Amino acid sequence: MNTRASLAALSGAVLMLAACGSADDASTEATADTVEMPADEALEAISDEPVADPDATATDAPDIDGEAAAEVEATTEEAADAAADVAAEAAAAAEQASE
Repeated sequence: MNTRASLAALSGAVLMLAACGSADDASTEATADTVEMPADEALEAISDEPVADPDATATDAPDIDGEAAAEVEATTEEAADAAADVAAEAAAAAEQASE
């Protein structure tokens, strides 16, 4: 009889504690500041205009003489041939692996 009374008292206490709680979502109360706030504050007082850099260059390619151009072209062709050889070897290795 003692265990039933203890169990009933414990059950009643659990139900009373459950009734005291609220069903509100705690995550809505604990929202953090967003990252937009500092970014907006940093951009508010910009009054400076961009200035041109006279030392900057806007050329597409450097000027080289005929001999240097031929050397660059030969090096480029050698690199292309080496890349084609590597691609052919890789294709052969993949074909052998699939068989």
